[in-house]
Order: sequence, then C-alpha cells, then structure tokens
Amino acid sequence: MAIHNRSHSNHALMSLNRARKDDAPKHKTAKDFIRPKEPVIILNIMDCCDFLGQLPDESVQLICLDPPYNLELAGWDIYENYIEWAAKWLDEAYRVLSKTGSLIIFGGIQFRDAKSGDLIDIIHHARYNTKFKLVNTIIWYYKNGMSAHRYFANRHEEAIWLVKSNEYYFDLDSVRVPYSKEELRKALKDKRLNPENTKKGKNPTNVWQIGRLNGNSKERVGHPTQKPVEIIERMVKSLSYPGSVVLDFFAGSGTVGRVCIAEGRHCLLCDSDKMSNEYFSRHIDLMKKLGQNPKFNRVETIDEFFRAVSE
Repeated sequence: MAIHNRSHSNHALMSLNRARKDDAPKHKTAKDFIRPKEPVIILNIMDCCDFLGQLPDESVQLICLDPPYNLELAGWDIYENYIEWAAKWLDEAYRVLSKTGSLIIFGGIQFRDAKSGDLIDIIHHARYNTKFKLVNTIIWYYKNGMSAHRYFANRHEEAIWLVKSNEYYFDLDSVRVPYSKEELRKALKDKRLNPENTKKGKNPTNVWQIGRLNGNSKERVGHPTQKPVEIIERMVKSLSYPGSVVLDFFAGSGTVGRVCIAEGRHCLLCDSDKMSNEYFSRHIDLMKKLGQNPKFNRVETIDEFFRAVSE
C-alpha cells in the first residue's frame, strides 16, 4: 500500500504555488529594504509572558525560539505541565506576529516522559488549538554528538516553521547555497530549472548540515544549549528583512541578538536567567574581536524600543 504524501494539502505551500502559477510580482528580498545604521536592541530579564504582554499586536516579523525542554537542567527548565505553560506563550506569539511573519521553534522528539517538552506536543497543540500553519520541519544534522549504547546515537535536532497567514515573507535568494562549477554546469542543462535562479544558487532544503558547537568553539559564550550563528543567520536572513523586528523571548545565550545586529534587524530579547546579560556581552566582545564593529542602540523599555524603531 502506497503512503499518501500530504504535502500538497499544506495551505501555505498551496498559496505560494498558486502565486507562481499566476505570475504574481516577484517577492521582495533584502535588497528592497533600507538597512538601519544602528539596530535597536532590548534585553530584559523577566518572565516571557509578562514581556509578551507588553508588545503590540502584529508588531514582530520573526520569532525565533529555543525554549526550555523541561529536562531540569536549571531552575528555568522545570515545569509541572509543560504544554499548559507553552500554550500561554504560543497564544501570545500568534498575537504579536505580523501577517507576513514566521515563528521558528527548536525542539526534540526523543523524550520519553510525557511531562517533558516535546516538539510533537507543541505541533499537536498548534494544529488543534491555534490558527498557526506549519510550513516546514527543519532538520539540523550534525556529525559530532554523544555516543550511545541503548539506542541509535542522535545526530540531529528539529525546528518547526509556523506562519500566521499564507502571505508569509520568505527570501530564498538570501540563503541560497552556491553550486560548484561542475554542479552549476549540469544544473544549467536541466530544462526544468530556471537559469536565472539557478545562477543564484540552490535551495538549501530543509536538512541543514551544520556542526554543533564543541566545548572549545570560538563562538562559545557559556550557555549550555547555545546554537551556532550559522543556523540563526539562515533563519533571520530568509524570514525577516532589514529594519524588521525579530523576537526571542527565550534569549539564552543571545545568539539571535548577535545575528540581528550583524544583519540589520531590530531585536527584542527576554530571558528569566540573569546570566543572559553576560552571555550577550560576550557575543558583542567576540564580534569586536572578529572586526565586525557591532553598532546598535540598546534601550531599556518596550516603549523606548518601538519609539526608536519608528524614528
């Protein structure tokens, strides 16, 4: 019996395909927007729901989250009813997200205990209790990882890409992967491919081979679950545009803030762990060492943030 492929039933993808068939105007890309000279940044140490409650409706273009998984790594990672807690910030995320916006959530599906934070539970809740639409599941594949003897050693993590409407922003050109000379020569012979797009590079697909951060990685700032800059860059560049607002209310190491400064996006950061301020400062120091000369306007309140962004 054949397994039915339900990808054609994804309404967000159907909308995008219709736009292509109808020869709709080209979607805007990063080059169509003005990049701010000094992105506005805020990092508040507080409860995420309290922080979200201060944000205006539809004020954020991209929400990029690596939430606690309820693995009891620290005080910020212990919840009696994980999905009940997650439902609160998912509802708020939907409210503050723009109609063209996207929500990225990192997670895992390997947890055995029902009380643990499981991406499957989050997907189930989003599908049956919110109006979010699932566009992609992104697989982060890495070769370096822990060994195992009682199960197959894990070499990937997942992230889900949710949107609020079918009109979501997606700039594929900003994250295309260059072909080798030989690959490009062969691709240009393929009559099914658009030569203009082919020359720009290939779609990175939803499987991203990017190494994990080793203990001695030069990117390390001390946070136990820090994500590589390269992963966050791909998300920020493809799903937000220069001058737009990116939100991470589980800021952790502050990598999202670092990428936003480098890519000219305004950024709202929040975390309950006071160490996030120190982690973020270390990111800025690392950027300076790399000669990136990070320029940004750090403010203290939500009102200051949106006032500065609107100027």
